Amino acid sequence: MIVKSDGIPKFSEFNGDIYFRHQNLDPAEWIEHAHPWGQLNYVAQGVMNLEISGERFISPPHYAVWIPPHRPHKSFNRVSSIYRSVYLSNSISETLPGRPCAMSMSELLKAILNEFARISVNSPSTIQELRMAQVALDQIAASKIISSYLPYSNTETLSEILNDVTSSLKDKRSTEEVAKKFHMTARTLERKCLAELGIGFGEWQQRARHMRALEGLDEGLTIQQISWELGYSSPSVFINMFRRLTGMTPESYRKNK
Repeated sequence: MIVKSDGIPKFSEFNGDIYFRHQNLDPAEWIEHAHPWGQLNYVAQGVMNLEISGERFISPPHYAVWIPPHRPHKSFNRVSSIYRSVYLSNSISETLPGRPCAMSMSELLKAILNEFARISVNSPSTIQELRMAQVALDQIAASKIISSYLPYSNTETLSEILNDVTSSLKDKRSTEEVAKKFHMTARTLERKCLAELGIGFGEWQQRARHMRALEGLDEGLTIQQISWELGYSSPSVFINMFRRLTGMTPESYRKNK
């Protein structure tokens, strides 16, 4: 994977309260950096992995990830992604959460970000652009803090277990099997997940498969290839899982990207 620093803004401040960044990103890893403004990190297509002040987040098209000012962060994306980012002044950032978190994205906010990307606007200047920017600010202010879809652990033991799971999603192992590999009981593993992640181990495994399915669809893999990679007994079982989690079939998701 290519390690990059280009694309990270070199300016120390921007005019007004809001700055819009839009890029089509190839798979890459972005070096750790920080800046004196807040950042709403959103991926309209693809999946981005972030580490913010040592805390791990995954940014799918479901929601944005909020990065407060001066927080060191780095990221990587395994698949080509359509990237939308909003930089916010300190005065606006002070009205938003003081720690990194996932935030909801309204359809109106998504539409404004896509429109500014279409007309290549970074700093709004015309009356119409300034009005749209104000609506975007209003929508961000109204965003809800949501639990991370795929939370990670900051402790060494559970991080090792979760990394082992994501490296072998084809192996549908039970909680008991995974716990035994790491010399603990299933009850202990479940208790660690609930305490550190807020969800059970089985739920975490299912979400990890769902995130990998989104990546596979963005990579252009066939339904059969994704089903095989994720350990489903047949494509139809995978399709049913995907529909249950997203409300649409994998092909519908691909067409509506």
